[in-house]
Amino acid sequence: MTGRRRPAESAASAIDQGKKMTQAILEVRNIRKRFFATQALDGVSLSVQPGTVHAVIGENGAGKSTLMNIIGGVHRADEGEVLLEGRKIDIQTPHDAKLAGIGFVHQEIALCQHISVAENVFMSANAGMLIDFKDIYSETKKLLADFEGHSHIDPRQTVRELSISQQQVIEIVKALSSKCKVIIFDEPTAALTEAETEVLFRIIGTLKAKGLGILYISHRMAEIYRIADEVTILRDGQWIDTKDVSAIDQVALVNRMVGRDLREIYPEKNPASASAPVTLEVRGLSLEGVFSDVSFSLRAGEILGFAGLVGSGRTDVARTICGLYGKSAGSVWLNGEEAVFRNYRESIKKGIVYLTENRALEGLFLELGVAQNISVMDLDKVARMSLIRSRDERALASRYVERMQIKLADVSQKANSLSGGNQQKVLIAKLLSVSPKVVIMDEPTRGIDIGAKAQIYHLLRRLASEGIGVIMISSELPEVIGVCDRVAVMFEGSLCAVLEGGDVNEQSIIQKACLSEQGEA
Repeated sequence: MTGRRRPAESAASAIDQGKKMTQAILEVRNIRKRFFATQALDGVSLSVQPGTVHAVIGENGAGKSTLMNIIGGVHRADEGEVLLEGRKIDIQTPHDAKLAGIGFVHQEIALCQHISVAENVFMSANAGMLIDFKDIYSETKKLLADFEGHSHIDPRQTVRELSISQQQVIEIVKALSSKCKVIIFDEPTAALTEAETEVLFRIIGTLKAKGLGILYISHRMAEIYRIADEVTILRDGQWIDTKDVSAIDQVALVNRMVGRDLREIYPEKNPASASAPVTLEVRGLSLEGVFSDVSFSLRAGEILGFAGLVGSGRTDVARTICGLYGKSAGSVWLNGEEAVFRNYRESIKKGIVYLTENRALEGLFLELGVAQNISVMDLDKVARMSLIRSRDERALASRYVERMQIKLADVSQKANSLSGGNQQKVLIAKLLSVSPKVVIMDEPTRGIDIGAKAQIYHLLRRLASEGIGVIMISSELPEVIGVCDRVAVMFEGSLCAVLEGGDVNEQSIIQKACLSEQGEA
């Protein structure tokens, strides 16, 4: 077929591209994997050199997770081979991968919260055996000694006493306890603060210095350019390219990843005029012990960003506005009338909806179909005499699947079978199905690829152009600046500034978000 690289040629090119003077610590050659009618991987190859970070990027559904799961023993390849230090290995289970020297640090923490750090670290090594606690405490302490700022962790502590970043360190130590030579990191910073991310990057630097090979999956381009040496691009299950990170700029990298020019990631702004009606007004809103005296307004057709450090109160304010938390003081006004919400159901009926930052735990019914997820917020639209009419439910879902450009086989497909980006689109479709007046989106692009992000940015601008008031909470300053008309900045439970016009820039936001009300450093 003209213009398309054959998989075998892709494999050879990828291996040639990755060849160095030293032997690769890990190679995957010509990997193919099919799930029913979907060709998830089609002749993918890559190699990882010792002491380097090799990033793997691609849109949701490109095959990244499938490839990592094959290397990590979760799935078996239909074709192809995996080599460790030049020797072909047969990986049928995650235990096989661990024995071979491959560690896997998953995005979701997979530790047993109620037992000690040491027991988690050596759980698989001691399976079915009597545990020598003195020995595992000592060995865990030795392993932790290499991790700057974490050597003080007590191996006897229960995991639930640790912060998220500390738990992630334990995941890494657990991998290292089996003398691994390669570690896979799958979206490791998704739940971390900036400070915790910096700690992780220092840890990765330590692992590189020890000669380990690191496979790193992330949707955050800044991270790729910060820590990766090489990057492999996947698209639609195929190898597209492998480059030294220093040899390709971000725009070219993103365009190679999505197969189209995404230079204009952010839509053109069209702020609401000063005469536009105020859709939402918040007056003196407080939640005792969490935030206090928050006041702001949102005009019809405006996108208002909420920025601030994690823990500053952004999410708490959003949840209190729409009745998920009970306020201790203040009021919420919708189109000039005070709105009192005893619960989220009443908020939905009045026209204020909230997109949670955690779609898996709070947003979607993952075991239900897409149509059921989209219709669930207003079943009266698809029911008659208290019975769901499946034809109406499917018709409603189909409209929003088309509007959101959700990739699926059928609206009856289970939500958990979709990629992260398409799951996020289903969650947004669910909110839009009730025709809201105000949409509050909490980290709407977390864990999704750059192509899906761009679609969501343009969607938010379309919603604003339709007269809907949009609030976007985000920890990513570039998207706050690129998407929002004004930015409200939170600091330690207070709204310390609302920036607009030329003041919507990184320096101003960081200064307000990181300094106290008195301007102390």
